[in-house]
Amino acid sequence: MDTVNNFSQSLPGLELSGLVSIIGALALTSIRVGSFFLASPLFGYRIIPLQARIVISFAISFLIYNKVDIPNIESLAGLPLFSIILVELLIGITSGLLLTILFSASNLAGEKIAASTGLSFAGLIDPESGTQTPVLSQILSLFMIVVFLSLDGHLLAISVILESYNILPIGSTDINLSMIKLGIDAGGLMFKFGALIMLPLVVGITLLNVIIGIVTRSAPTLNLFSFGFPITMIFAFFLLYVCAITIGSNFSNLTNVAVDFLYRLVEGLM
Repeated sequence: MDTVNNFSQSLPGLELSGLVSIIGALALTSIRVGSFFLASPLFGYRIIPLQARIVISFAISFLIYNKVDIPNIESLAGLPLFSIILVELLIGITSGLLLTILFSASNLAGEKIAASTGLSFAGLIDPESGTQTPVLSQILSLFMIVVFLSLDGHLLAISVILESYNILPIGSTDINLSMIKLGIDAGGLMFKFGALIMLPLVVGITLLNVIIGIVTRSAPTLNLFSFGFPITMIFAFFLLYVCAITIGSNFSNLTNVAVDFLYRLVEGLM
């Protein structure tokens, strides 16, 4: 409220040059948050209009306007302003891409489960990537988002981004490139969590295929596709129901790891 009052009380006596400086400062403050919204897996979905993301970015920058050290816009011109904008974009996009890489574990697990159970035939066009993906990947992706929201992961992520203004204020161009290593580590954890999610189902389907192979070997008259394919899909749905708690636990751990990576990214900026 103090920020709102100070900002609104100063509006009637502002000159045009002062108003331009305030608008420029708000725009500079919103770059880091806005780029994070564009690159993150939840806030950057195409179903959320771009205008809504811009309004949210400016609203957050308006709330932190008096709590962030903002350089004088009028003194910045040319190359210094361009370098500051580039650093702000780098921080926001890197933070969002870290979440995107880790969240891709659910899509990876869904594709591998669908390929091993025959559910890959049920596919649809992913509006985010524009490619055809199995329905199971979309279900696990939505499950991951629900777990992330239920654990207040979105609030923690936004709080980490706001804390980054205190660690690396606007105008600082000396940035640590340790974020590259974090991106590589996030890629490794994506495959790790993808394997943990799909491992119970893939092992169960493999054992079922061994049993079906033994049955068809002992009774050659049975058709493998007409006999084994329906049983495999039914058993896959049963395993998904049984392993729902395990999958949710892995998604919870993945949420904690994603927030921890954001903390490590922000702490390693300097």
